[in-house]
Amino acid sequence: MSAAAEHSDGGAASGRLATPVADSTVERRMAARSRIVMAVFMLCFTVIGVRIGFVSLWPAETAEKRVSKPKLEKVVRPNIVDRNGVVLATDVKIASIFADPRKIIDVDEAIELLTANMPELSAKDLRRKLSSKRAFAWIKREITPGQQKRVHNLGIPGIGFREETLRVYPNGRTGVHVLGHVDVDSRGLAGIEGYLEGKGRLYMASLASTDASASTPVELALDLRVQHALQDELKASMETFQAIGAGGIVLDVRSGEVVAMASLPDYNPHDPKTSLDKDTLNRLMAGVYELGSTFKAITFAMAFDEGVATMQSTYDARSPIRVGSFSISDYHAKRRILTVPEVFIYSSNIGTAKMALDVGLDRHKAFLGKLGLLTRLVTELPGRKPLLPPRWTKIASMTVGFGHGLSVTPLQLAMAGAALVNGGFLITPTFLIRDASVAASQAERVIKPETSKMMRDLMMLNVSGGTARKAQVKGYRVGGKTGSAEKVINGRYAKNKLLTSFLGMFPGNDPRYVVLVMLDEPKPAEGTHGYKTAGWNAVPTAGRVIERIAPMLGIAPQRETALDHALQALAKP
Repeated sequence: MSAAAEHSDGGAASGRLATPVADSTVERRMAARSRIVMAVFMLCFTVIGVRIGFVSLWPAETAEKRVSKPKLEKVVRPNIVDRNGVVLATDVKIASIFADPRKIIDVDEAIELLTANMPELSAKDLRRKLSSKRAFAWIKREITPGQQKRVHNLGIPGIGFREETLRVYPNGRTGVHVLGHVDVDSRGLAGIEGYLEGKGRLYMASLASTDASASTPVELALDLRVQHALQDELKASMETFQAIGAGGIVLDVRSGEVVAMASLPDYNPHDPKTSLDKDTLNRLMAGVYELGSTFKAITFAMAFDEGVATMQSTYDARSPIRVGSFSISDYHAKRRILTVPEVFIYSSNIGTAKMALDVGLDRHKAFLGKLGLLTRLVTELPGRKPLLPPRWTKIASMTVGFGHGLSVTPLQLAMAGAALVNGGFLITPTFLIRDASVAASQAERVIKPETSKMMRDLMMLNVSGGTARKAQVKGYRVGGKTGSAEKVINGRYAKNKLLTSFLGMFPGNDPRYVVLVMLDEPKPAEGTHGYKTAGWNAVPTAGRVIERIAPMLGIAPQRETALDHALQALAKP
């Protein structure tokens, strides 16, 4: 064998020995690459799986929505309806404009386009919002469909729309002090809206639904028809007598339901900024007043119930009462001995003050407390605390007896007035629907039934021939007590500024409703002969209210009876 052959054979042998080594290296490299590819695929599938799980669990929280989500979410509020199912407050869908400043390409152009189409926008305010690094900014809340269309057609990058709800009050100002209003984020700020936001939150939650139309509405005791009539007559009287304010209440004496309550001046619930003005406060709940001679009804009931007076009692009103530097006299002075009915129909301060003294200081104060006139009245709406005399002295008892020195909310007086005529039961007022049987279970007897009957007779007598004659309504027995109180200005009584009021009830033989009317600083008008006391303004206003609302409330007219003739005969001087 040649050397070449040997060399050739040796080389061939060598080549055969090297092949397994090369194959092993390739296999290792291929395996490593496969593991890397598998790891990458597993990582990708893990990320995708986590993302799918996240989206399935929280579908609303997409990236886009998380960016556009504002800090404050509007609440879907239930409808509010009156006692007959008429809608008083409801939600409607409406758009609002927002911006994602990070996506605004040209801030100057965006400002120019937006202000050109919506002149009410402030360029300075827009620049501040659109130049920020935040992901969300409101541009304008609650826009009209026309505004939405114009802005949409501008095609500005970073500008979008969000569907919200707008609280709407179909009857405008009617009943605004009961209904209240909400802010731009649908949070209740006043009235029943405020109650639902605060103490009534659980009540609202029990009615709530994601769809306002499917929610159970909140039923108010208010009757929209009665509310409108009351408000209309108060407004007319304010104009006639040039009063600076007025207020009125219609209260069901059996259930304690506030069927109507109006305070003027009022405000527009769709533009509630003026609700903060002192002139537009709810005079029936947020104000306390010395309500003058209407308070005498309380004193008479107390004297009857405490056994210190009867219908046959008499009081010497021939001369004023003098206590220290104080002198108590009568506006309608008769300067003679008066019977109890005469003390009532002539509204004698002297006779009433003597009644209060006969009861005694401690029993007088206890009786007022029993009627809820010394503490804050708690209802669905916030009320003011009464202003009491600094010391319960002899002079304080006498002046409180005829309506001075103690300031209460008008609703408190209406509540006490209802107890005087409904058989003697004190029932806390409510602005929500309440069944009479529920009210009866919560009622507290505060005077005897016979005392209540005497009070009804006196109040009807006063309308037949006393200071409240102008409250007479054909076909209806009306009773009531007038009040004309000098207002306290800078700590002194102002003789030329009166708060006039009338606490009335009907029908007199079996009362169903109490009507309270109040006028703030009325002036003499045509036909009043220069007078501005309650008998010339608050009383006829209440008469017109009763004439309008009695048929609405299902109270049928009555024919005159022997009782009416007897009352008319008693009323004659």
